[in-house]
Amino acid sequence: MSQIPALQHAIQIVGVDEIVVNDAKPVDPVGPHQMLLQVESCGICFSDTKLLHAFDSHPRKAEVVEGISAEALAEIPGYKPGSLPTVPGHEPVGRIVAAGDKVTHFKVGDRVLVQADWKHLRTPKSNGAFGYNFEGALQEYVVIDERCVVSPSGEEFLIHVSDGPSAAAVGLIEPWATVEGSYAWAERNHVKDDGTLLVVTDGEATGLADLTAAHAPGEIVTIPAADIASMEGRTFDDIVYYGADAATIESLAALLGTRSVFCVVLGGAAIDRRVSLDIGRVHYDFIRFVGTTGDSPADGYAWIPANGDLRAGDNIAIMGAAGPMGLMHTMRAVTSGVPGITVTGTDLNDDRLRHLAETVAPAAADRGVAVSYINSGTTELQPGYTHISCMVPVPAVVSQAVDLAAEDSILNAFAGIPAGTLGEFDLQGIIERRIFMLGTSGSDVSDMRTVLDKIEKGIIDTHISLDAVTGMAGFRDAIDSVINRTSGGKIMVYPQLHDLPLTRLVDMPEKLPHVAAKLKDGIWTKEAEQALLG
Repeated sequence: MSQIPALQHAIQIVGVDEIVVNDAKPVDPVGPHQMLLQVESCGICFSDTKLLHAFDSHPRKAEVVEGISAEALAEIPGYKPGSLPTVPGHEPVGRIVAAGDKVTHFKVGDRVLVQADWKHLRTPKSNGAFGYNFEGALQEYVVIDERCVVSPSGEEFLIHVSDGPSAAAVGLIEPWATVEGSYAWAERNHVKDDGTLLVVTDGEATGLADLTAAHAPGEIVTIPAADIASMEGRTFDDIVYYGADAATIESLAALLGTRSVFCVVLGGAAIDRRVSLDIGRVHYDFIRFVGTTGDSPADGYAWIPANGDLRAGDNIAIMGAAGPMGLMHTMRAVTSGVPGITVTGTDLNDDRLRHLAETVAPAAADRGVAVSYINSGTTELQPGYTHISCMVPVPAVVSQAVDLAAEDSILNAFAGIPAGTLGEFDLQGIIERRIFMLGTSGSDVSDMRTVLDKIEKGIIDTHISLDAVTGMAGFRDAIDSVINRTSGGKIMVYPQLHDLPLTRLVDMPEKLPHVAAKLKDGIWTKEAEQALLG
């Protein structure tokens, strides 16, 4: 094992939209509870750009207030909350090269994948996270404290992986896991047990007893619509509104807590205009909008599905399918094994759609899945999709997806639109056609293990989503490509390669012919990685 250096190359975010490529960052010492991870590779994520733009206002850059003692936090050299410079990078694979004498779950020599969302460590509005308030993997070495990656319940946020797959294949698991997680997230089709329920009605609260019979909230607050302002400053786990006034719905939506459900009981009335809804909170705060044209709120909750997964016979549309995440959604659908599905991938660029088709076609042909590709800029999409996933972080596109959705459909607002971003939605149509609009952020360890299992079984090849590789010298070009959405797929950083510029796989025959010779039909391989690393 090579000697650990005193200094290393690292990418640091030091302020809003301020990046430093530091070629002399000290390698932190390893304490009794800590491990030193030598980074093999780390993917760049669009979420990294959000941290860059927000920096200390990002909810995951805040101080940890729960889940670990202040004394322990003080011992962690990479804990960088608030305005302290941090190292981004939350999609890595690496090798443990040193460990303190109190580390019990891991050992020197272990190859591990990092699950970056450390849910047991709470900030005021989010979680502690690797690559945010704890330094991440866009450096050659990073110290990880075992108390951060083993929860009080024993859940491990470092996942052991074998030496079989390439570093890129493993590093790409995290983004694939966020895709997996968006289908696996368990939805709640009843009022929250022991939660807070706000009932807004100017008449009788019909059907409320049926709604709360099997699942009883801890508190029920009932008010007329005129008293909504008196609830300012409060949030609720469930809101039931008997009425159809758009302005009232918009006011009540501001009272939704995290992971809450808003049920509109129309009672035969109709909402007279599109409603301004916070689509960003659907994604980041997991809020849900449902309802019924009838009189019983239980009917509104009843059509909430168990999760957002594909169903037999689904007519699937993936909007923005030719981008990095869209490719993953498309390939997941094609390899899902769900019978009778059809898949349509949309984009605004014919060249990107052509690349998507070339990548997906072999798997689709093997499995007999019908896939079509539509340039939605030149061809109008027709309504009737029963499952839609939206990769485009534009509220108007998500609103368009609602208009394209059939009865009893699922709409996955996957794109990370910032919370507080409003869009005009046909909530009347959502309720009438029972369109379940969901959104999720991040992934769980179980999602990462699911993807790892699919890799090991040959169901998917995560390499297909890799568009380019870079060392530290090309990082600025790489992050600009992610910001400007000019990349045709994911970009993998190899921190130990200090001088490698950003290099797309399509350019490798000219720029790195010895690496290009190891590609398979233009797709990255473990052999290509070995050639790159020399």
